[in-house]
Amino acid sequence: MWSDATELARRIRARELSPVEVLRAHRERAEAANPQINAIVTPFGEAEELALEAEAAVLRGDELGPLHGVPVTIKDSFDTAGVRTTRGSLLFAEHVPTEDAVAVARLRAAGAIPLGKTNLPEFALWWETGNLVFGTTRNPWNLDRTAGGSSGGEAAAIAAGLSPLGVGSDLGGSIRLPAHYCGVVGLKPTHGRVPLTGHWPEVILRFMHVGPMARSVRDAALALAVLAGPDGRDWHTVPVPRPAVPDAAEPLPPFRVGVLAESAFGAIDAEVAAVVRRAAGALEELGCRVEPDGVSALEENDWNLLTLELYGAEGRAYFGEVVAGRHAELHPFLQRRLSFPLASIEEYVAAEAKVEALRRDLAGFFLRHDILLCPTVPVAAHAHDALEVAIAGNAYPARATMRATIPFDLTGSPALTVPFGWSSEGLPIGVQVVGPHFDEVTVLRVGLALEALREDAARRPPL
Repeated sequence: MWSDATELARRIRARELSPVEVLRAHRERAEAANPQINAIVTPFGEAEELALEAEAAVLRGDELGPLHGVPVTIKDSFDTAGVRTTRGSLLFAEHVPTEDAVAVARLRAAGAIPLGKTNLPEFALWWETGNLVFGTTRNPWNLDRTAGGSSGGEAAAIAAGLSPLGVGSDLGGSIRLPAHYCGVVGLKPTHGRVPLTGHWPEVILRFMHVGPMARSVRDAALALAVLAGPDGRDWHTVPVPRPAVPDAAEPLPPFRVGVLAESAFGAIDAEVAAVVRRAAGALEELGCRVEPDGVSALEENDWNLLTLELYGAEGRAYFGEVVAGRHAELHPFLQRRLSFPLASIEEYVAAEAKVEALRRDLAGFFLRHDILLCPTVPVAAHAHDALEVAIAGNAYPARATMRATIPFDLTGSPALTVPFGWSSEGLPIGVQVVGPHFDEVTVLRVGLALEALREDAARRPPL
């Protein structure tokens, strides 16, 4: 049940497991655990038929894709042909696309079997997961705590054993933040690596990312190889070679690792800071050259506020047309968000200039280092619907939980969250590994090395 996708695919190919058996096991797990966490919100009725077809292909000796027979889940912001795609909103509660998103189509082409759509906040625009269609998703490690957002349903499903692999999206931390809270692996590839075609909303696309969420780093690497590459429709996608899947058995090269000072993101809980320091020490013991460093633009600006100016200015007209007089049907958090005051043109231009400065500073950082290591989120999972969170003994607006993830959406950098420790309350804590553009392989190699040294990797949620 807890095997990762890579192992499941290997055993299916070797005829040690049947795709039908694998699907049935995950369905049974979902029947037992999903009522408690509310992660999968719409099942794929065709999954059983696809599993039978996958089994027949194995028996015939057909050529098999890298994910043949492996069940996967899909965030409900991705179009799925013939399957309801609500986008977490009453406005789209009965919306049924006629075509799969490119990410979904590529998973299918690799042999994966979609088993369900996963929950998200309305329009994928919040850092927690809940909406008026399906309600709140709960963290499998503690049902009173958030699973994060906006890919919280995906993270919770994987953490609870409902799915070995899934696909999420990231605009301000929406893959990495829930991966940190739920103790799974989340990869935000370089912007332009994976097509956005068929993902919604179709706005602020120059900062939007699509990427895998998984039980293991090697699964994230395998899924990235499946998802990557231009599709001819997303003009943001860059025609670069597909990334190789790194071999976990290869020794880690002596990478130059720059560790960001805690001050880069403001206050950090002591337990989170300790996990990052331990990860840095582990890489140093493996032969990496580890040293503290900084990115000056990170410390000079409040990136949470800056993205309110950028995202608000670019999204207001788009969402105004989408809502079109149905404002009262929106979730209260989205009503508030769409009522934020718009930035002036002067404020917007100044924000753009700050983003360019951040990109320049980060490029300079990667002249000195191969990898950036830092926290993913300054705290472990907090209570649901918190307006404020306690960080290092002080109260901060809940949006502060994204201050270590948002900058790397603005720069488009590849960033990986890997579980590496636990809070005193038994909640997962991840570390964030960031690399230069289109160097996911180095990011993943470091992630593999850290994952191999993870404490209590076999611990499971108490469901």
